Parts: sequence; structure tokens; C-alpha cells
Amino acid sequence: MPRTILAQNLIRLVGTERCPLIVDVRREAMFAAAPTRIAAALWRDHMQVDDWLPQLPAARRIVVYCAHGHNVSEIALARLLAVGTDAVMLEGGMDAWLAASGPVVAREASGLEAGLPRPSEWVTRARPKIDRIACPWLIRRFIDPLAVFHFVSAEWVKDVADETGAIPYDIKDVHYSHRGEECTFDMLISEFGLTDPALLQLARIVRAADTARLDMEPQAAGLLAISLGQSAIEDDDHAQLEKGMAIYDALYGWCRYARSETHNWPAKAV
Repeated sequence: MPRTILAQNLIRLVGTERCPLIVDVRREAMFAAAPTRIAAALWRDHMQVDDWLPQLPAARRIVVYCAHGHNVSEIALARLLAVGTDAVMLEGGMDAWLAASGPVVAREASGLEAGLPRPSEWVTRARPKIDRIACPWLIRRFIDPLAVFHFVSAEWVKDVADETGAIPYDIKDVHYSHRGEECTFDMLISEFGLTDPALLQLARIVRAADTARLDMEPQAAGLLAISLGQSAIEDDDHAQLEKGMAIYDALYGWCRYARSETHNWPAKAV
């Protein structure tokens, strides 16, 4: 079984449901000094695998990486494999990832730190439609793959955030919210330094649908209709979130791979 994965092969998985759990095992001082980490990566101490491994999803593949893909990754990988974990290391480490132009995020932003031993928690208004589903998709796919989301009555969002420590989003007068003509999805992309062109294209579609500027992007009207329809037939906000993840996976896939593809009828003969 291969013990390594190439940066180019891992890049294809980032932003999709098939992405393995990516664990940054750079030495703590090096991680603290670095401006970025791989998108969706969690930081963990390479010498403490036995402590943090039980806190991660048991059935999910793990990719570890260090700065150069040398001894630090090897130590973490050896300990993971010793207990039967499905794991590989990123060949060439962070150096190879940057050379391949893999997506990165700013190491930390307001209210979130990649080295926390528990998932981040977020809270927003109940009955989500567009931004409040798009943002969790973005967070889980690019920022914190284990993030937990709460949907509560609008008047209690800030109180719940204050009492539980959850990060409030997409309500007035909080850090992660609309700014000018941009929506919360845009704000998260900017705050975490994401520059993936496909993600920026998706942001335009989300913004157009969420702010009723459907002339901005042709796909916005479709996203609005699907989002409103999903909300109308699904009473459970968390179930709606899980179904919405597939919608944004598909839109991101279109932005990334299929924008030039056309479809017509009748189909041409093979």
C-alpha cells in the first residue's frame, strides 16, 4: 500500500466530500511562525498521536504533512500505521503543496485556531436559506472539517454565542456577517485568505442569490430556487444543512471543472 500521496492528487480532493482528513504535524514553533496551512488542515503534535487520534473520526483516511515531508511526517505516519489507521503522508510536505499551488488558508482568524483539540462551533439564525448553508459548506470543506453548527431563534444567537463560546455568523453586528455588498460567504473567504479561482466564482453565485442580484451570475436564480425549495420541504435545519452540502459540492465542481461544458438535445450519435 502506498505510504505517500502527491500534492497534485490531494489537491483534486480538497473541497470535496472525498477529501481525507488532513493533519498538519509541523513542529509547533514552525506551525506558529507559518502564515498559512493547507485548506481544511488541523494541527496536531506529531509526538502525541495516541492522544489526538481517538478524537478524530475513526473511518476517515488521514493525510499528515510537515514542512518538507521528512522525519516529522514519518514519525506521525509510523504511529498511525502501527495502530491500523488508514493514513499516508504528503510527499514533499508543505513545500510541495505550495509549489503545486494547492489551496491554503490563513493560519488563524478571529475566533478560530487550527490547533484546538475540539471542533469549532458556530451559531446562526434558524431556517437557513443560502448564506447560512453556504458558509457551513465552506467552513467544513476549507477551514475546519469537523465544525459543528447550531441554528437558533434569531433573537438568541448572540446569547447562545456568549454562553457557549460558539462563533456567531450571518447576523447583524458580529464579525462574520455581511459587509457592504458582500455576504458572509465572501467575508469568510477574505478572512481566511482563500484565493482558489473556483471558490471565488462560487462566491459570486452565492452573493448574487443571497442579495437578490440575480443578474450578476446566470446560476444565481437556480441556486435561489433550490435553496428556497429545500427550506420549504425540510423542517429540520440540520438535515437541510446535510442535503445542502451536496448542492454546494456540485456547484463547486461546476466552477472548478465544468464551466465550459455544454449540454444539448438531441444527443449526438457516438
